[in-house]
Amino acid sequence: MNKESASPATFMLFFLLRGSRLAVLLRAGFMIALIAFADWRVEGNIPLGFLYLFPMLLVGSVLRRWQIAIVAALCTLLTEFFDSYQWLPETGVARDILIFAAFVGMGLFVYELVRSRQITMQHVQEIEGEIQARRDAEEQLKILVESSPAAIFTANSEGRVLLANDAAHRMLALPTGTLPGQLIREYLPALVNVPAPDQNQPAFRTAMQCRGRRHEGEVFLADIWFSTYRTSAGSRLAAMVVDSSEDFRSREEFNLHQLMAGSRILVGAVSHEIRNVCGAIAVVHQNLARGGALAQSKDFEALGTLILALEKIAGMELRQVSNAAAGLDLQSLLEELRIIVDPALREDGIAVKWEIQSGLPAVWADRQSLMQVFLNLIKNSERAMQQKARRELVIRAKLDNGRVAAQFHDTGGGVANPERLFRPFQQDAQATGLGLYLSRAFVRSFRGDLRYEPKPDGSSFIVELSPVLSALDKEAYGNGNQDSVGGRPQPVPGEPQPVAPSRT
Repeated sequence: MNKESASPATFMLFFLLRGSRLAVLLRAGFMIALIAFADWRVEGNIPLGFLYLFPMLLVGSVLRRWQIAIVAALCTLLTEFFDSYQWLPETGVARDILIFAAFVGMGLFVYELVRSRQITMQHVQEIEGEIQARRDAEEQLKILVESSPAAIFTANSEGRVLLANDAAHRMLALPTGTLPGQLIREYLPALVNVPAPDQNQPAFRTAMQCRGRRHEGEVFLADIWFSTYRTSAGSRLAAMVVDSSEDFRSREEFNLHQLMAGSRILVGAVSHEIRNVCGAIAVVHQNLARGGALAQSKDFEALGTLILALEKIAGMELRQVSNAAAGLDLQSLLEELRIIVDPALREDGIAVKWEIQSGLPAVWADRQSLMQVFLNLIKNSERAMQQKARRELVIRAKLDNGRVAAQFHDTGGGVANPERLFRPFQQDAQATGLGLYLSRAFVRSFRGDLRYEPKPDGSSFIVELSPVLSALDKEAYGNGNQDSVGGRPQPVPGEPQPVAPSRT
């Protein structure tokens, strides 16, 4: 109710009740005094005591219950004292009780009315605050969903899309705003198998990888995180989808790169062994040819031809591709390695200690190949410590004599034949016997080295890497491509580096 639509009496009441508590009490006191004075001065049988209802209305809005009763008793006394009626016990007591009850009733009525209004206003403010908070949360959630690079959508129990962000439309090659209302199984068929929640079944939350289909029919690989939930309108499905096709392609290309690099080294090792055997066979063939007994034999001549062809095949060198080595932050690589191996090692009961020297210089290496070397060394240590009571692995990285050394020390026991560690095709190896051979070949391909050091309580493998030299370092080392220890050539960033052949 506003001031324009209120009656004059209501407007006057609002005027008297507004202001501070002290102001309302002063108005009530002034009205009580004015009514008492008028009741005292007016002659005749005209009772004015009923006018005390108005100040009781005021005090009921600001005082407590017991204070209202005191003011009501005061007004009752003033009414009885200034009226023209003779007070007799048989009539005066009943009259005073009725007057007091009227005054107290008016005060308590206003008190409860004001209290209810305050509670209502407080409740309204709480509701408005909750509405505003909900509106802010919905706005923030909407901004988060719309700005997310991942596709986010919700669907009903029939599989029809209810809401979808712009990323979902871009991923499915649809115009903006056209996805709601369509069946999601047309684009992500695997979601058809998601069970709808019911009263006896808990919400379903999981992740999966499946194939998706864009609007024009293109197939892509999708990683999906989804959950089901219940609403008053039925069951719902909320999902976040990421197109992982590019990651899948990159991973497969990297695996192919690693396979080809390992294959080149493997073929080189096999060719080396074949050339050794062919050399021995050729010597025997030449010795038999000098005797003259087999000189006219066609089979003997064919055997010589086969030996030459085999030597030619074994002598073929695979075309070398440009090395992918570049300046590498070793500390960053070791942090990634820690993220990869720490959980698995802890599950196997292996205590891992990392001792990484701060301020290590950048090294010359291929990131993926060096990661494979480190993983292979850790896997070897893990296998060596399987039957040991004390299983500890210490990984150190430090600058040593102008080279960066990464050491992997375990308590798995020593190696019986250290001189055979880096030979390929070892008969007593658990697999093909190529792990350490390929690892050292990878390290040597970017002009590093991998060596073994026996320890009293275990084994230690050290990966030595060449730091990337700055211009000042190059001047200190002379022409910039020789180090101060061992005369090893240093790689120059920006220039293609040959892949060092690996021979054992």
